Amino acid sequence: MTDLRVGILAPVAWRVPPRHYGPWEQFASLLAEGLVARGVDVTLFASGDSLTAGRLASVVPHGYEEDPEVDPKVSECLHIAHAFERAAELDVIHNSFDFLPLTYSELVETPVLTTIHGFSSPRILPVYQRYDASSAYVAISDADRHPSLDYLATIHHGIDTDAFALHPSPGEYLLFFGRIHPHKGTVEAIEVAERTGIPLILAGIVQDERYFEELVKPRLDGDSVRYLGPVGPDERSELLGGARALLHLISFEEPFGYSVVEAMACGTPVLAFPRGSMPELIEDGTTGFLVEDIAGAVAALERAERLDRAAIREHAVARFGIDRMVDAYLDAYRAIA
Repeated sequence: MTDLRVGILAPVAWRVPPRHYGPWEQFASLLAEGLVARGVDVTLFASGDSLTAGRLASVVPHGYEEDPEVDPKVSECLHIAHAFERAAELDVIHNSFDFLPLTYSELVETPVLTTIHGFSSPRILPVYQRYDASSAYVAISDADRHPSLDYLATIHHGIDTDAFALHPSPGEYLLFFGRIHPHKGTVEAIEVAERTGIPLILAGIVQDERYFEELVKPRLDGDSVRYLGPVGPDERSELLGGARALLHLISFEEPFGYSVVEAMACGTPVLAFPRGSMPELIEDGTTGFLVEDIAGAVAALERAERLDRAAIREHAVARFGIDRMVDAYLDAYRAIA
């Protein structure tokens, strides 16, 4: 596949790879590096401060979430146009940006594959429907497939499993790892910790300030409930691996959950509500438990502590390694190029 030229169009909200938060940027980075390792000619369209072993192409110096002087829409327009203006240099444009690049797709002869990372609103669906016949879509979970669209494949995200390891002495705390937002179940995690008497650590960006100020911050005491803020890649394995369990008590149909897979790669069991992709990611009774409510999470915790952490990691490595994801995307590129 060394003669295949792939352009990966990443978002420009954050650097690739992200310094802390940025799941779409993380996906673009892991895939780009995995493809380069296979000898694929990769051009990564991302912010100018991004890092890649491939060829970096950028007209935007920094991610707009990291540069308050930048207008997000201006950055996005220049960024997308730059990629499609170079379409003739590529065999495939892999759109990991969202729906907007699809509006350029019929202006070029280069085939476009779009990884759909979820639907932020039903209002964006008409764009996907409009370009369904002329583009190729990949879902990141079967749960996130929309019935009105055709899909080339479902490909679960991969992670660098070598970056995560079993912790020598886990079990001192429960962990919430994700955006501080009502959808992600921050308050529900606090409820579980309070009922069990086990300390809880919260880690992630605050995405809903009002929710944080009114419902989360008053319950932070620095002891039984602590908030660390965003946690970067260098600290992630230690934090995830040291937890007794990851609490992922979401209230929305989550397309995928990086923290769920990363926790399992550390051997840490996951307790989650069975929403969205969770039944696809978690092997109930093997890598964690799917629970219906807070009481169910409390009851399942003791059983989760008895799970074999080495077996959890082994399961995660087999299912969510980068090589498996790269193989699947190479098959997808062959199908359309």
